[in-house]
Amino acid sequence: MLTPEQIETKLDRILLKVQKPGRYVGGELNSTVKDWDKVQTRVALIFPDIYDIGISNVGIKILYDQVNQRDDSLAERAYAPWVDMEALMREHGIPLYTLESKRPLACFDLIGFTLPYETLYTNTLNILDLAGIPVRSAGRDETHPIIIAGGHSATNPEPMHAFIDAFAIGEGEEIIHDIINVITSLRGGRSTRRSNLQSNAEIASSPAASRNDVLRELAKIPGVYVPKFYETTYLEDGTVAHTQPIIPEAPKLVNKRIVAKLLPPPIKFIVPNIEVIHNRVSVEIMRGCTRGCRFCQAGMITRPVRERSVQEVVDAADAAVRSTGFEELALMSLSSSDYTYVNELVDAISKRFEGRKLTVSLPSLRIESVSIDLMDKLKQHRSGGFTLAPEAASERMRRIINKFIPDEDIINTTRDIYTRGWKTIKLYFMIGHPSETIEDVQAIVYLCKRIIDEGRKAAGWKIKLNVGVSTFVPKPQTPFQWVACDTRENILEKQALLKRQLLKDKNIKLSWTKPEDTLLEAWLTRGDRRMAEVIYSAWKNGAKFDAWDEAKKQEVWLSAFEEHGLDPAFYTHRQRRTDEVFPWEHITAAVRKNFLFQDFRQSLEGQIRVDCRLNCFACGILPTFANLRRENPGEGWKCPDVKSPATVISNQVSVLSDQPALSKVEGLPVVGD
Repeated sequence: MLTPEQIETKLDRILLKVQKPGRYVGGELNSTVKDWDKVQTRVALIFPDIYDIGISNVGIKILYDQVNQRDDSLAERAYAPWVDMEALMREHGIPLYTLESKRPLACFDLIGFTLPYETLYTNTLNILDLAGIPVRSAGRDETHPIIIAGGHSATNPEPMHAFIDAFAIGEGEEIIHDIINVITSLRGGRSTRRSNLQSNAEIASSPAASRNDVLRELAKIPGVYVPKFYETTYLEDGTVAHTQPIIPEAPKLVNKRIVAKLLPPPIKFIVPNIEVIHNRVSVEIMRGCTRGCRFCQAGMITRPVRERSVQEVVDAADAAVRSTGFEELALMSLSSSDYTYVNELVDAISKRFEGRKLTVSLPSLRIESVSIDLMDKLKQHRSGGFTLAPEAASERMRRIINKFIPDEDIINTTRDIYTRGWKTIKLYFMIGHPSETIEDVQAIVYLCKRIIDEGRKAAGWKIKLNVGVSTFVPKPQTPFQWVACDTRENILEKQALLKRQLLKDKNIKLSWTKPEDTLLEAWLTRGDRRMAEVIYSAWKNGAKFDAWDEAKKQEVWLSAFEEHGLDPAFYTHRQRRTDEVFPWEHITAAVRKNFLFQDFRQSLEGQIRVDCRLNCFACGILPTFANLRRENPGEGWKCPDVKSPATVISNQVSVLSDQPALSKVEGLPVVGD
C-alpha cells in the first residue's frame, strides 16, 4: 500500500496532464487536518461525483464538521476523479486517496458515501474499485473498512444491497456518532497499524473484531440497515413476497432517524481551490416540509418540520461569511418562504450585512407564500434571477399533485417579480404526472406565454423566462409510488410540443430531461435486490458518471438487463397493485403506507390537502416521534397537535383519465400500515 509521500510524488508527475488539477490536491482553506496517530477512528466521507459538485454538498459539510469535533476521530474527504484523472491513476498505480492526508481510502476504518440521487451508484462501485477495496460487501474481510451509505437514495437501499455494508436511514448528525462509537469500540486503532503496512499478509495479521460482529452491533443502532441480515423472497410474477430479518439483532422494520433539534450549522466551510457549482455559504434555516406535494420524495421523507431561530441563522451566516470570504449566502430549505419568520430573517440579514455587498438567495420559494413584502426585502440582495416551481400548468394537474395554485396567482406573482426589477424568472415544471393529457402539457405553453406577455407589459421587452421541464419519476415513500412511469414515446411527444411552441420566443429559454435519463433513474429508484447485478454488470462494462451527457451509455444498461433476464419495463411502466409489497417495505420514513395510499386515492378525485401545519392528517410522524418530541420540546417543532379528525378540501374536479387500473381504486382494499 502506498504511503502519502509516495502518492504525492506520483501526483506531481500526472497533475499537469489533467483538467482542473485543483480538484485533486487538497489544502483548501478551512479543511481539517488532524494527527493520524492521535485518533482511534478514521472516517473517509465521499461524494461520488466530481469535486466541482461534491464540495458543495451540505450533507458532507455537516458530517465533516460533526466527526472532526470529536477528539477520538477524524474525517477526511474524497470525490470521484474525472475520467482523465482516473485513467492516469490506474496507469500509475495510484489508489483513490483523501484530499487532507493523501492516504489511500483502504487505510480508513469507515467509509461513508452520500447518495442523494441514484445515478451515483456506478460511481460508488468505481470508487471502491479504484481504492482497491472489494466492490461486493461479501468479498471484504476484517482488513477492509466498513462501508456505509446514506442520503435520500437510501430510502430504497435494495439495488445497492450487495455493495454497501450498512445504510444510515434518515438524518445523519447523530447516527454517525453511534456508528463511530461501535467502530471505535470494536476496531479502534486498526488503521494506525494498517497505514504503515506494505503487504496484505501483514494486514491480515492485525487483530480486529470479526467483521460480522461489527455489522451485528451496527444492526442494533436505530436507523441502521445492514442488508446481509435480511432475506428477500419473490412471488411467481416477480414481485416481492417479503423481506425479513434472519438474525435477532436486525429489526423487522427499520425506521428513519431524525434529530429533535437541528444542531448548530457548520460555519467553517471549506473554500474550494477552483470555481465550483455553488461557490457560496449555505445555512439550513429549516428541515422538512408540510405541503404534501404527492410527487415529492424529499417532502415526505424529511418530515417533521424543524426550524432554526432567526438569531441562530444570522449568527451562523455571519461567522461563515467571515471564515470564508464568500460573497453569496443561500438560506436553504425545501421551501424557504414557508419558514415561519422569513421576513424577520431577511430583515436581520440585511441589518447584519449592511454595506458588505452580500448576495442573499432563497433557493426554494413557493408561489403562494412569496409576498410583496418579501420581494421588496430580497430586492436589496438581488442576484440574477428568481426561481419558482409550479410543477404543473393546468389547475386540474395541480390538484392531482396537491400543489394547487390558481393561474391568476401565478400570473400576479410573476408580474410583481418583474415589476420589482428582476429581469429573469425561472419556472420549473414536470411532465409525465399520473393521468396527464396533452392538454395539460399544452397548458405549460399557455401559462408561459401569459407570464412573458404580462411581464413585458410591466417591465419591458428585456425580461426573460427560463423554463425547466423534468420528467416525473414515481419515488418510494410517496403517494405516487403505485403509479407507472410515462412511456418514452409519450414523453418525446410532449417535449416536442413544448420545443415547437416555446422556442419561437427568443426571450424564453427551455431545458428538458432526456427520456433515457428518466428511465435510468426510475430503474434504480424503484428496483429490488435483483437490480444489484444489473448495476454491477453495467459498471463492469463501462457505465459511470451516468448523470453526465458525455459519459452516458444506455446500451450498456439495456445489455445488463438482458444478461440477467430482467425486463426494464417491469420496474418503470408497470402499475403497482394496491396490495403489492414494495422492495423498500422494510424501510420506513415514518409516514405510514396507509396514509400514502389514501392520499393517492384522493389525488384521483382531485382532492387537495392543506398545509399540515394547519391541519394534521395523521401521516404517522407524530406518534412515531412522540417520545422524542416530549423529551425535546420547543418552538422548532412545527407539527401541530392533533385537535380534530383529518379533513380534506373537497372542492373536487374529475381527474380520472383513460387509465382503468387507476379508475377502479374505489373498491380496492386499504393497504396495511
